[in-house]
Amino acid sequence: MSLTTATTAEQIRAVHQARHTGRGREVVVTTILLVAILAAFALSLSIGDFAVPIPDVLGALVGRGDTGTHFIIIELRLPRALTAVCVGLALGLAGAVFQALLRNPLASPDMIGVTQGASVGAVLASITFGISGIALSFAALAGAVVTSTLIYALAWQRGVAGYRLILVGIGVAGALSSIVSYLLTSSDVTVSQDALVWLTGSLNGSSLEQFWPLLGALVVLLPLTALASLTLPVLQLGDDTAAGLGVPVERSRRALLGCAVGLTGVAVAAAGPVAFVAFVAGPVARRLLPTKGAALVQAALIGALLMLVADFAAQHLLWSSQFPVGVVTSLIGAPYLLWLLSRANRIGKGG
Repeated sequence: MSLTTATTAEQIRAVHQARHTGRGREVVVTTILLVAILAAFALSLSIGDFAVPIPDVLGALVGRGDTGTHFIIIELRLPRALTAVCVGLALGLAGAVFQALLRNPLASPDMIGVTQGASVGAVLASITFGISGIALSFAALAGAVVTSTLIYALAWQRGVAGYRLILVGIGVAGALSSIVSYLLTSSDVTVSQDALVWLTGSLNGSSLEQFWPLLGALVVLLPLTALASLTLPVLQLGDDTAAGLGVPVERSRRALLGCAVGLTGVAVAAAGPVAFVAFVAGPVARRLLPTKGAALVQAALIGALLMLVADFAAQHLLWSSQFPVGVVTSLIGAPYLLWLLSRANRIGKGG
């Protein structure tokens, strides 16, 4: 056997070993995240003003137990926990898609205007028509879709470059945030109490009636996102390379952006503009699986876990009052954003 042949064989074995190690780590990380989600879900059902033992929780879930326990678990706690999981899944996946597609850690829906568009839609609908409840959620979804379309149109110049879309999105986000602030502080308008609570990013008042539309949307959007993401590894190599490999760049990008916007819209419609979940989930997943690329599945699971833990903390761990979940996620995400920006500055200066 020649030296060249031996070297090639060693390289092939090294590649196979790296792939096997990567798959093993992916399975371990995914399993740990699933177990953590199940544990957080069980705690959210069991612990509260009236503690319910885990066996009684399981009994209530299968239709057994007394009426009081059934009411606490099924009517009060289960809708909130299920909504937290679904909203976290949607936001974590949407943020990871945005960041991977645009190749920028700042490219999350709450940084580039999508979430702010949903907020404007909800506030305007509340002021103009006085709507609340599920109608308010549909108004927020419409606001997210319209804003995303506007950002894409403004960023279009014979195609959409990632940095241009981010810059346009940040500008639109700032303008929309100013509009929301003006509407909320103006003495000439009246915003419903539901809209004010929704704007904080809250799971208070979650019900099964509000959960079913969210679940139905995810049943459609999650497979579509999985299908659209098949081209994502090639798109991450750059537009020219992807086009050279036969990938329809703009069509694939629009499909991914559409799925990410849809996921963001339905999540924000269900729970309000919960900050930083989409922003944080993707980078954490990529640090856990540095060889996995976008790590979309793991980012979605981290989003779900973050929502459950943050909502549990908002209900039970912060002083004596319940806080909206958006307050806790902001406390988690804001320091990360500052660290990310300071790190970018150091790298820019050669640090």
